[in-house]
Amino acid sequence: MSDSIFDLTNPNFLGIMWRFAVNIVFLFILIRVIYFRYSRKEKFLFSFFLMGIMAFFITSMLRSVFIEMGMAVGLFAVFGILRLRASNFSAKDMAYTFATFGVSVINSLKLLKFPLLGVLIINCIIVLSAYLLEVYSLRYKSENHTIIYEKLDLLKPEKRERLLKDISALTGKEIIKVKICRVNYKRKTALLDIYYKG
Repeated sequence: MSDSIFDLTNPNFLGIMWRFAVNIVFLFILIRVIYFRYSRKEKFLFSFFLMGIMAFFITSMLRSVFIEMGMAVGLFAVFGILRLRASNFSAKDMAYTFATFGVSVINSLKLLKFPLLGVLIINCIIVLSAYLLEVYSLRYKSENHTIIYEKLDLLKPEKRERLLKDISALTGKEIIKVKICRVNYKRKTALLDIYYKG
């Protein structure tokens, strides 16, 4: 049996391991530091990490067989769609799934005449974008409830500010928007959707 089977000093293997280390660092930042901090969905951490690791190694190994990059991305897309159809994912979870695949595929590619620093910059842009979008969505996040309201005279458009202040005082929430769903003039009540900062 040839000793080359156990020889791990091959430059290709070492290159894959270095890129894998970079991949793990950025997956950790993207999934554990950013995604988990803002979603608190612990059940998806295992799936995202394992998908990222598998996407990295499969794409790295694809260079040894002649499969075009378009087919490889299509393969991951099919796996992602199958996974998403099997579970109740939110739009944000789907975006993080795609980001996990994307980061892993980018890190696995060994592009000729493309420096490692360029890959690190691309990873930083992706991670920073996810963080800034989380901060933005958290700042402008709103929740809503439906209430029964009795002061019909405040529902007039010119009394909008007084309506917001009155409902804010009733609920103890900072009301930013009110939508009139239905008015019952017989009972002198209105069904309102109220929106407030989460």
